[in-house]
Amino acid sequence: MRNPTTSSFALASHLQREEEAPTPDTAPWSEFGRAMQTGLARTPRHISPKFFYDVAGSQLFDRICELPEYYPTRTELGILGACAGEIAAQIGPNAEIVEFGAGSLTKVRLLLDALDSPKRYLPIDISGEHLEAAAARLKADYPALAVQPIAADYTMPLVLPAPMAGAGRRVGFFPGSTIGNFEPDEALAFLQLAARMLRGGGLLIGVDLVKDPDRLHAAYNDAQGVTAAFNLNLLRRANAELSADFDLDGFSHAAFYNAPMRRIEMHLVSRRAQSVQMRGEQFSFEEGETIHTEYSHKFTVEGLQSLAVRAGFRVGAVWTDPERLFSVHWLLS
Repeated sequence: MRNPTTSSFALASHLQREEEAPTPDTAPWSEFGRAMQTGLARTPRHISPKFFYDVAGSQLFDRICELPEYYPTRTELGILGACAGEIAAQIGPNAEIVEFGAGSLTKVRLLLDALDSPKRYLPIDISGEHLEAAAARLKADYPALAVQPIAADYTMPLVLPAPMAGAGRRVGFFPGSTIGNFEPDEALAFLQLAARMLRGGGLLIGVDLVKDPDRLHAAYNDAQGVTAAFNLNLLRRANAELSADFDLDGFSHAAFYNAPMRRIEMHLVSRRAQSVQMRGEQFSFEEGETIHTEYSHKFTVEGLQSLAVRAGFRVGAVWTDPERLFSVHWLLS
């Protein structure tokens, strides 16, 4: 026979726990939530491009890389393919490759195919689910390679696993000109962090070069609207994860080249005066007001080398395509 006092106490405790349990609107902010809250409260409004890359955003970016207007991916792939032997000679045998912002792990395959007995591959990406799936596919194709994905923000200090027995250089791989997404001081800070993490090894980094503004404009305003969908996906993610009520039809994608600053700027533009709710907070937008979502700085070869030296690297070889649209740099740490 049940003890009624015990049962009543248990029921009361259960009801109290239900009342105290966090709801979607009262649960602690995620990193994305804190960034959105802070970014929408500031003037001008801004959110880091690292939050583009949930599963849907990562898939959209993969589609961007295949667009005819988007030259960086195919140009960098061309450089890596044509110069893979020279790059492998610089890196040396038994290397451990650390890829920052690994994404779909496409470009690293050209590097792995050319390297002499690579020992281990450590891809780092903020989108853990997308990373795990890509790492599983890579492992199936390279069964002799130790593949150890790390779901983390690579712009923050992190401790890498100790080198494997018999490993050669530990080499960072940072393709895609992602360095261009940083503000200049952030780019320097990341390179300083990488130089410390890769001490005794090196960094292979892809960097987009200054070029005709018309070509840059087309790359970030594709005819199929994939880049626009990628940009707007940030608001869809906020609706799904943060109980926000962004009207996706109330915002439009805008990207343009700021020539004096040598950078593409990407924004979400409010099409009308409107208010957005996010977990009880209200944010008002005037017509034409924007949320800045990304910079993509363009470099000269000499400018990138100067930045790398300031960060603690020694300059090595540089490879470019015939049109000098893109460059791949070997930096020694």
